Amino acid sequence: MPSAATTKKTTAARARPSAKSTAQQAATDGKLHMHSLDVHAPVHIPYFTPGDVMANTQAMTSKLPKLPTRDLLFYGGLGTLTVAGALDWPVALAIGGATAILRRGRHE
Repeated sequence: MPSAATTKKTTAARARPSAKSTAQQAATDGKLHMHSLDVHAPVHIPYFTPGDVMANTQAMTSKLPKLPTRDLLFYGGLGTLTVAGALDWPVALAIGGATAILRRGRHE
């Protein structure tokens, strides 16, 4: 029968993660970067590194439609006025919605 010290060492060795971590494909193919931590227990623990977060963010934001600077400033200012309390949110929503409809009708 193993001693208590041997049992603690064996249990600690099993719980310690292995040095191997595998990286999935780069975000250039549209997939998320993710590493996995392999432990001796039958558990697969996914995690993100800071580099993975940056690559995923850049890949996903590149797929978003580009807003013109004028629209971004207008809606940002409208949101700022709403947060500051100068406008109530229903009024800001009505202004923003009406502006979007009018601008879209003008471009078509």
